[in-house]
Amino acid sequence: MELMQMMWAAIIGLVGGTIGGLFGVGGGIVMVPALTFLLGLPIHMAVGTSLLVIIPTALTGAYKHHGLGNLNWKIGAMLVPLAMVGSYLGAWLTSYISAGSLKRGFGGFLILVGCRLLFFK
Repeated sequence: MELMQMMWAAIIGLVGGTIGGLFGVGGGIVMVPALTFLLGLPIHMAVGTSLLVIIPTALTGAYKHHGLGNLNWKIGAMLVPLAMVGSYLGAWLTSYISAGSLKRGFGGFLILVGCRLLFFK
C-alpha cells in the first residue's frame, strides 16, 4: 500500500470512527463513499471492508457508551439476532446487484435518511 493510500485510510478511519461514536453510524455513511472515492475501491469491496472495520469500531464505541450509561441492553439483545440474519442476507443480495445499481440504491437511501433527519422529528 502506498503512502498516500495509507494516509487516506487513516483519515477515513478517524472520521468514520468519530462519526460512529457520535451518531451510531460511520461504516456505511462515511466509509463506503470514502473508500470508493478516495481509495478507488469497487462498491462491493468498500461495503465488505467497512463491515470489517465496524466490528472493532462498534465494540469500542459501545464500551464507551456503556460507561456513560447510554446502552439499552434489553433492546440491544432483541435486535442482535435478526440484525445478524439481515446482514448476512444483505451481503448475499450484493452478489445479484450490479455495482451501478448498488451505488444508486445506496445514494437514494442516504438522501432519504438525510431528509428524514433534517425535516422530521
